[in-house]
Amino acid sequence: MNNDNNSTEDSYEKIAEAPTSKPYSLDSLDNLDALSQYIKSTKGTREGRAIPPLEKWHPEDIADMDLIIKANGEWWHEGGQMTRESLVSLFATILWKEENNGTTEYFLKTPVQKIRIQVEDAPLLINDVGIVHEDDMSWLEFTTTTGDVVRLDDEHSIVLKAYNSNKSDSNKSDFSESDFSESDFNNSDFSESDQANQMSTADDVADSQELASTEQVRPYMMVRNGLTALIGRNTFYHLTEIGALSEENGKTILTLQSGGQSYSLSMPTD
Repeated sequence: MNNDNNSTEDSYEKIAEAPTSKPYSLDSLDNLDALSQYIKSTKGTREGRAIPPLEKWHPEDIADMDLIIKANGEWWHEGGQMTRESLVSLFATILWKEENNGTTEYFLKTPVQKIRIQVEDAPLLINDVGIVHEDDMSWLEFTTTTGDVVRLDDEHSIVLKAYNSNKSDSNKSDFSESDFSESDFNNSDFSESDQANQMSTADDVADSQELASTEQVRPYMMVRNGLTALIGRNTFYHLTEIGALSEENGKTILTLQSGGQSYSLSMPTD
């Protein structure tokens, strides 16, 4: 495994040291096809998905691309949705985040150029969670739509943050798919008799909340290189079934177990 990682990293470094020439000139990397070919050429011989050593790359050239990751996880380029999952997953491997003068910026980063893109909310989206057992230990393992797999631990924690849907009116109708509040839990005690009605009840609650306020609470998880992932609504419901719900000081607490540790989420009051 280590040899594969070293081989992949060496191939990236060789590309970074090589002079840029067509079809991978700086002027052409803001083209989707050219960029995808460039990334593929640097992957080396390792099979499967590999995250390159982005932290070792320090390109001086910066370009802009009309590419936006919407709040519902969709990737759009020049006004059209990118429907090739393999291409989106490929580009997700070079996602990079920077804080510049108090402003968060996102890039597709290569050894020779950083290509600035726009992100409405989180750059990644988690759509699956499961329990895995390893060395007599149980872990909560999360998977993103673009292929990242991460386990809940101290470095990959879950937080609840407010999101203002007014930030992007063009995609406003999609926001309700991932909005949560304490009332989602209070209307579901997850007893056997209520589980069948859980989804429709919570959907009604979320719809009423969206009408009442444009600011919703959403769950996010740290994934890699400072990149966070929004936890999708169905996945979060699954978490509430896996974890334990309790009441403390008038708030609903969701407690999750992973890697022998307990992690608690306190839902804010409405």
